[in-house]
Amino acid sequence: MPRWIVLTVIAAATLAPAVASAQDAEALRKELDQMRKQFETMKESYEKSINSLSERLQKIEQAPPPAAAAPAPAAPAVGQVAPSAAPDPGSGGMPSIMDLARPRQPFALYERRGPGQLLFDIGVAGDFIGNLTQKNVQQAQGGTFSGLENYFFPREIELSLFGQIDPYARAEVRLEAGQESRGQEISVSLAEANLTLMALPFNTQAKLGMMRNRFGLTNQIHDHDLPFIDRPDVFVQFFGQEGLVETGGEATWVPPLPFYLELLGGLFNGDNETAFGLGSIKYPLVTGRARTFFELGDFGALQLGMSVANGLQADRLNNLILGWDAKYKYTPEGWQHPLLTVAGELLYQMRTVKTPGEEATIGVDGEEIPGTPGRKKTLDRVGWYAYGEVQPIRFGWLSLFSAGFRYDWTEYATAPGHQWAVQPYLSFMPSEFLRFRIGYKHTQGNTPGCCTDTDFGSARIKDELFFQSTFILGAHPSHPF
Repeated sequence: MPRWIVLTVIAAATLAPAVASAQDAEALRKELDQMRKQFETMKESYEKSINSLSERLQKIEQAPPPAAAAPAPAAPAVGQVAPSAAPDPGSGGMPSIMDLARPRQPFALYERRGPGQLLFDIGVAGDFIGNLTQKNVQQAQGGTFSGLENYFFPREIELSLFGQIDPYARAEVRLEAGQESRGQEISVSLAEANLTLMALPFNTQAKLGMMRNRFGLTNQIHDHDLPFIDRPDVFVQFFGQEGLVETGGEATWVPPLPFYLELLGGLFNGDNETAFGLGSIKYPLVTGRARTFFELGDFGALQLGMSVANGLQADRLNNLILGWDAKYKYTPEGWQHPLLTVAGELLYQMRTVKTPGEEATIGVDGEEIPGTPGRKKTLDRVGWYAYGEVQPIRFGWLSLFSAGFRYDWTEYATAPGHQWAVQPYLSFMPSEFLRFRIGYKHTQGNTPGCCTDTDFGSARIKDELFFQSTFILGAHPSHPF
């Protein structure tokens, strides 16, 4: 082969990488120039937006204060919408007491909601329970749902009406229907009806009417929204199956502190027959609660609370119940549901009771021996529960499942002895509006003859299997943390 051909081939092989490298460098240089131009364009756009917002803010800050409110217009004709006399909630000023006392026209909110829309939301929730247990538990009616052992029944059918009255107040009305005993017709009752004033002075709110008291973590939650199937045993023992539902008023205050703190106080009739029962606003049931919240960054969030309820029983003897609660949630970044939830409550009761005295008797010589009057004493009782729930799968059909476990330990409110229970459960949620749950509960009391023993059978030790189905139709308000 001629020498010049060999030299040409060697030179081409040597220069090819350099040419390719030069071409790559030129392509990268062009791409870099293009990205710089795009960056400059975006920078100019953001600067224009910032300058525009700054000018608008400067105009608002330099604007003179609004003039005094004009006198109220004449009453509108029939079929016309009355204008709102309420100040603009977006003005940012705190309303005075006179502002709150001044009558408003809430029907003017119709224009804000849009034609054809109601001034309030409507929601329906249904909660059905199936229960399997031993025959002796059914005979004693000592199951978790007394009188409904080995039965499938509607525990709660709820109709909720709630919404804004005006920019400063909202209201809710809830009607409940449910079956309380086997074969009984379903009864309908008023569960809640209350008004909340949301913008009182000094960062306070007030709630008036009939309500589930905000005592602890779970008392304010309705049955179908509970994180487990039944109410904790300590609440059933201390407050009854329905929990603490009272008529009266609550006021909340969030003081201006560098951390979150909510303080609550309430005055109620004291109609709860299990814990109080005097039913007189002259000697009211007094409640209180303090709640704080901590953001733990990537490690979740923690809520701590303390509650108190103090009132008179039907025999005018005092009953004081204290409560401490904690709740922790861990939701990884990008998850729509908590991976882990752990919570618990402890209740301590100091209940004054009167011991029975000795009646007068007749002695051997026929003389009457006077009896001994009864004495007052305080029953100190403790109960607590703790539960945890995990939903470890983020995507796919397995993400629709969550598993939980609850442990209960409580003393009886007025009788000697205590009971404990364990309850594992599994939930399946095809959507946020539909849930199916299965659970098992083993309960054991340590005092024969106490509380669950009758002439028909004993329920001191019981094993129960629960089936629960819950649906939500329409609007449903979200619950706090």
